[in-house]
Amino acid sequence: MRDSDRSAEFVAFTRGHRADLVRTAALLCAGDEALGEDVVQTTLTRLYLAWHRVRRAESPLAYARTTLTHVFFDEVRRAHRRRETTVADPALAGEPAFARDPDVDLRAVVLAALESLGPRQRAVVVLRHWHDLDVAETARILHCSTGTVKSQNARALAHLRDVLGAAHLTAEVP
Repeated sequence: MRDSDRSAEFVAFTRGHRADLVRTAALLCAGDEALGEDVVQTTLTRLYLAWHRVRRAESPLAYARTTLTHVFFDEVRRAHRRRETTVADPALAGEPAFARDPDVDLRAVVLAALESLGPRQRAVVVLRHWHDLDVAETARILHCSTGTVKSQNARALAHLRDVLGAAHLTAEVP
């Protein structure tokens, strides 16, 4: 395959799926858009370098999501990572850009609840409930057993019920 053909295929794939990858990364990063963009950029770099394997995969998007999830885990494992947060409008500091709509409060509560999960539980919740993947596909992406997916999902949902239930009760108090 010529480099120009490879590049054209990769560009077409990126145009078609980047928005999905960014949304997934933003959820994995609990609304941290800057970290999500970093994760997507690293993912796209890895995909480009391995494009000969990606294009032969049964589902290049599934391959990309697997890579994205692994990049996310790599990023959160880097405890020494120091990050700066920048925003265009200081009045919007701490608020993700996609949260500026009528459901801002709900989004903030859900993202805070997601952030309270560990990285693996957050990945399980995003893959199972955002992307509606089955247990086996989630296990394949995370390189773990189906039992691990089930237990991580159960623990994560119980935690989210506690957190979101408490936030809901707090929100209703006048």
